Amino acid sequence: MRALGHQVVDLLVDRLADPDVPTLRRATPAEMAARLDGPPSAGPQPPDAVLERLWADVLPYMNRADHPRYFAFIPSCQTWPGALGDFIASALNVYVGSWMEAAGPSQVELTVIDWFKDWVGYPREAAGVLVSGGSAANMTALACAREALLGPMNERAVAYVSDQAHSSLARAARLLGFRPDQLRVLPADRDLRLQPARLAHAIRVDADAGRSPLFASVSGGATNTGAVDPLAELAEVCREHRVWLHVDAAYGGFAALTERGAEALRGIEAADSIALDPHKWLYQPMECGALLVRDGRMLRRAFEIAPDYLKDAEVDEGEVNFSDLGLQLTRGWRALKVWLSIETLGLDAFRAAIDSSLDLAALAEARVRDHERLELLSPAALGIVCFRRRFDGVDDEEALGRLNAALIADLEATGQALVSSTRLHGRYAIRLCALNHTSRPEDVEWVLDWLASAPVPEVPARAARPQRDGTLADDEATRNGPFALETIARLPLFADLELEQATRVAATAREHTAGPGEVVVRRDRLERDFYVIVDGALRVHIDGHHIRDLAAGDFFGELAALDWGAGYGYARTATVTATAPTRLLVLPPRELRQLMRSAPGVARRVEAAARERLART
Repeated sequence: MRALGHQVVDLLVDRLADPDVPTLRRATPAEMAARLDGPPSAGPQPPDAVLERLWADVLPYMNRADHPRYFAFIPSCQTWPGALGDFIASALNVYVGSWMEAAGPSQVELTVIDWFKDWVGYPREAAGVLVSGGSAANMTALACAREALLGPMNERAVAYVSDQAHSSLARAARLLGFRPDQLRVLPADRDLRLQPARLAHAIRVDADAGRSPLFASVSGGATNTGAVDPLAELAEVCREHRVWLHVDAAYGGFAALTERGAEALRGIEAADSIALDPHKWLYQPMECGALLVRDGRMLRRAFEIAPDYLKDAEVDEGEVNFSDLGLQLTRGWRALKVWLSIETLGLDAFRAAIDSSLDLAALAEARVRDHERLELLSPAALGIVCFRRRFDGVDDEEALGRLNAALIADLEATGQALVSSTRLHGRYAIRLCALNHTSRPEDVEWVLDWLASAPVPEVPARAARPQRDGTLADDEATRNGPFALETIARLPLFADLELEQATRVAATAREHTAGPGEVVVRRDRLERDFYVIVDGALRVHIDGHHIRDLAAGDFFGELAALDWGAGYGYARTATVTATAPTRLLVLPPRELRQLMRSAPGVARRVEAAARERLART
């Protein structure tokens, strides 16, 4: 055992110290199956041979998130004491579900949770639990809020998230029984932050309609851009309306250890619950997340169950069974790696690493602003900067997106650096996330210089579209429908559809007519249909303010029709009223999304409109 342990440690240190390990090495399923597929060994194999196969056939084909030029997604650059903490916890197979079986490990977790509470400004009576990551923390928070404020699920409960929220919140809502019309997706402002007035308005609309506003999740560092919502002001809105405020600070929460981070996260201490991820900006090995709840009694009330077979493990005064504070009964010792890392290296080392990341993001923003070929799309916020490269003679958004995507792929092919992408108000963006404690200014500068000076990438030409055979004439598939194919063909949105696509539109669309003064779409309603104007005229307005007029050939309703995630989407962002006798073609949201997948021209027009209109909501 000792010899094998030494051998593994030597191999790990050699790999971690090897500068030639690429940032990412991909492989196809066929390639990996050829190396690893097959039945297990019937008998024991020499440990050396097993390790050799691991090092040759498994570990080369993965990312290297600790690489100093790994700026993609959210880099997870661990500490060696943290890794040893996982090794110790696994070797001893520590169970931290009950105090009786793990008093020492349980106290370590209590100590670590107390550290976290202190760092975010929570009171002593707050409670917390370590979980697998931010997704589990967000789900645990929603479950806790529902049990504390509502009890059993009902159809009137409503939760609120920004369109910059993490996708795990949609998943949590779905798994906990929230239907799509019970999760409000609210558009963020131009600065990609959720405005208090928008949340307050949505809550009032639901309360007036007899619904039960329950839970609002806001960002303490959005995964997309690092943006922090105005936490103190949002807390006031939630207090006024008795809504549970959850701050998803899984990405940015530990920035509170620094002066700049604490200022960015001002107001986080007013939240009812906070999600944190030590395996991000506290540099711990995965998996390690945390949920803190301001009123610790709520956490126990939501999850505590005492079956007969666990009576022996019931707690006495001052003891804590962590299995009573979350979803897991069987749970490992996640706290050890955090405790061991901080006690070994000292908290000041972590503060310095976080400050360094903030400095690198500020450097990246300054370099992008100063470079004639680079365009800043989102300024530095908690370590994240979003930008893109401009290309001479290219102004079309779709073309710019394809060129920048190809540029990212070419950078990856070098094996020397990695960045990722996102979309901001529909625009393709290169996303640089400075989180590694190994990264230095010269690493940021190298990546930006490469992206700005690399040759214009080759973008594969789109396949030629087959030509229509003849004209779009009425056929059997549409004779019973409200729209002839000729009618569909003359609508600009559908002008380049193939016969099969146009036939499907004719077969799945329905007709809606409206007279002058009739409201077709009302702001904040949860209908998801998409409208194309065949004849007539309409006016778009928000709270009485005229936004635009629409005429034959225009379309509306795309924001609510497009899926935000897990089947959830926006409520209506404006009211649309007919100003003349109007005939509308109405597509269900599922049909619109399917059409956009098969018809790039439709997708371009709808996405361009969504970008423009979302910016004005």
